[in-house]
Amino acid sequence: MVLACLFSFGVQAEGFTLKDAGGQIHRLSDYRGKWVLVNFWATWCPPCVEEIPDLVSLYEARKGRDMMVIGIAMDDQDRKTVLEFAETMFITYPVVLGDPKIASQIGVVRGLPTTYLYDPCGKLATYRVGALTRQSVERFIRQAKSCNAGSRPEAANVPGSLRTGR
Repeated sequence: MVLACLFSFGVQAEGFTLKDAGGQIHRLSDYRGKWVLVNFWATWCPPCVEEIPDLVSLYEARKGRDMMVIGIAMDDQDRKTVLEFAETMFITYPVVLGDPKIASQIGVVRGLPTTYLYDPCGKLATYRVGALTRQSVERFIRQAKSCNAGSRPEAANVPGSLRTGR
């Protein structure tokens, strides 16, 4: 299933402050020098559920080195239901219980899943509506130039790929 990519022009978190379900605070500035992937999802969303294992795998492989993954659950479900679901999916990255106010710190969420990827300098590198894969994120990161160079790779137009907002 091909899902549409939408691009964000001028919608960028200058910085965000998110409190995860365990009470830990996460700020974009806390992760300077690392890629930060913020993924909006819901328990009732089939493409969200499909991409979770790849996000867990990506996080586990890179968390100590060059990446942070933060999941924002945009469910109407109660906290317990969301956290039990996260546990059954073996989600090891931080989970934030989201709402429109929390989402507004990051950017527009027109559909689920929606993912924002920030480069190691804290600048928005890409924005995607639709499921993605670990492979597509890692390919994007490999092709990315230094965040100081100001250029971004162009991704292939295939399902699960990331694209730049240029």
